[in-house]
Amino acid sequence: MGLIHIDLFTTLDGVAQAPGGPDEDPADGFEFGGWQAPLIDEVVGEQIQSGMAGMDALLLGRRTYDIFAAYWPHQHGDIAQLFNRIPKYVASRQAPTLEWADSTLLGPDVAAGVRELRDRHENIHVIGSLNFVQTLFAEKLFDRLTLWVYPILLGSGKKVFADGVVPTNLTLIEPVLASPKGAVLQRYALAEGTPGVGDMAAGEPEG
Repeated sequence: MGLIHIDLFTTLDGVAQAPGGPDEDPADGFEFGGWQAPLIDEVVGEQIQSGMAGMDALLLGRRTYDIFAAYWPHQHGDIAQLFNRIPKYVASRQAPTLEWADSTLLGPDVAAGVRELRDRHENIHVIGSLNFVQTLFAEKLFDRLTLWVYPILLGSGKKVFADGVVPTNLTLIEPVLASPKGAVLQRYALAEGTPGVGDMAAGEPEG
């Protein structure tokens, strides 16, 4: 069975809206589009590219698909070649025209469509697509979560973990990595069960 990877860039206060550019997603008057650009360095670039090893499909929400479809077909380099070559799947409540080569619209039952993709591909990556990601979190329809956490606070904007995320256990699957400009890479796997509780005071030594 294939793996669903969610790859996100986020600020320290959890904002993941429009990291790539000023016009990426100005919804709700967001003024910080492109906040990631000043914090990119060689380590971030290398790790982003290495994290795509084995990727054989993209799974995107409608807004991110439109951004990618307008950009990547006109680019060159390893990432562009990969994105343009592999199948693209789009989650949308509408019936958009998908002009990027090898693009397919998921059916109305998105959860069933995502599960079916696991039988077709080994490593399906979801990049950005914040609205769609909330559905994947709510249904626990992911296997890996990669977060690049950047050392800035924006105070407003669409969040990685919006209201409604269900209680979920995750396991850190490799050591945390920090880049020279302070971005921190965290890679997690979905774990079984729900978060446990305890009593910290129960383990305190008697004074």
